[in-house]
Amino acid sequence: MNPQGERRTADQVLALAPDAASRKAGARLGVPGPWSGAGARTEGGARAVWGECRGSGSTPYRTVVDLADEAGPGFHCTCPSRKFPCKHALGLLLLWSSGGEAVPVTAEDPPAWASAWLDRRRQRAHTAAEAAEGPGGGSGKPAADSEPARRRADRRAQRMAAGAAELEQRLVDLLRHGLAAAEGSAYGQWEETAARMVDAQAPGLAARIRELAPLSGAGGAGAGAARGSRLLEECALLHALNQGFLHAERLPGPLAATVRSRVGVSTDAATVLASAAPVRDHWLVLAQQDGDDGRLITRRIWLRGTATGRMALLLSYGGGGRSPELSLPAGLVLDADLAFHPSARPLRAVLGTRHAPPAPCPAPPPGVGAEAALRAYGEALRDDPWLDAWPVVLSDVVPVPDPECGWQLADADGDSALPVDPRCGDRTGLWQLTAISGGGPVTVFGECGHRGFAPLATWAPELVTL
Repeated sequence: MNPQGERRTADQVLALAPDAASRKAGARLGVPGPWSGAGARTEGGARAVWGECRGSGSTPYRTVVDLADEAGPGFHCTCPSRKFPCKHALGLLLLWSSGGEAVPVTAEDPPAWASAWLDRRRQRAHTAAEAAEGPGGGSGKPAADSEPARRRADRRAQRMAAGAAELEQRLVDLLRHGLAAAEGSAYGQWEETAARMVDAQAPGLAARIRELAPLSGAGGAGAGAARGSRLLEECALLHALNQGFLHAERLPGPLAATVRSRVGVSTDAATVLASAAPVRDHWLVLAQQDGDDGRLITRRIWLRGTATGRMALLLSYGGGGRSPELSLPAGLVLDADLAFHPSARPLRAVLGTRHAPPAPCPAPPPGVGAEAALRAYGEALRDDPWLDAWPVVLSDVVPVPDPECGWQLADADGDSALPVDPRCGDRTGLWQLTAISGGGPVTVFGECGHRGFAPLATWAPELVTL
């Protein structure tokens, strides 16, 4: 939990976002430019952050964040957004987390408009607390913020269910008219459907819909029957995801959690740390990779437990042009606790207690051959049918460039090989991998998926990493 009144990190702020679109929009507002009259008070009863954000209209949006609530921050904004927190609240917290002079700390009371909302919020909390104690003490209504939070969750669930039902009808219409009728469909139709899913707060469905557009559009990836077959497969997976979400109460708990995550229901780090049993191990950092969409930097860090053999993925975010705070260079070993997000195939985790400083790894991680890598991916796919790839360490493989078949990673002692993901074909890292190998076997870490193997790091006898 974050102490009351203390600055949250950028990761903690972005974890509050209701969806990926809000994270991106909030990150764009986490800079001083659009803000005026910002301030913060961290002492006394009115611990809060406030500011006015310039929008498209003549009147700026007034935003205030209550920092005094033990259960977490409260938000208020005059913008018309139905998302909670809105992008302005996220942007204000990101600006506050940066620690610059754009949000000065003051001992004065907040502006009247912010104080009025804070006072009303305090009064509601006080009234609810008195009602909760009741005549008999200790029983009665829930805590002050639990009922509004439940109503917000119910409203979002209703919107997501309506979006999933609308998408299901879209798929039914597509199959009723035949996949051939989808040939040459305009990208705009799919983008419109994806936008509808974003409005329904189901960003996972929107992302999968956008992957259908190149398969159905004229000149899309592949040709003829191959493209039609892939379109049918993706539609079937999307249908299964839809049905799973609409009937999640009938699924086993871990699978239901996977379905909700794939649709776009996220679990914040604090909840995961509080609810999941920690797994302590000496975690080897296999690779660290950043992705930048121009507004938000996403850092992915892959780990492997030296004792448990478990794979783990840490995600962290940086908004407003700032790099994510968490940085673990490949090749280090970290004695720490990890808490895994609920899933039928747990992979994403949250870093908990660190029991010792990171230390260099004395040796490459143990790996498997090409067949075992495919088997590991297949087993993971059995638990999570919507999985794109699974992290695997390959040992004793030789990178082989082939002008006709593309790059491959071939077993040094066998006849098996894994094709390299075509999206990696232009990376200079593949030639670096070949240079490190020098025609001999190396250990390579990457993700094995339906497109092939995507190398992310390699170990030579000198422990060189990409």
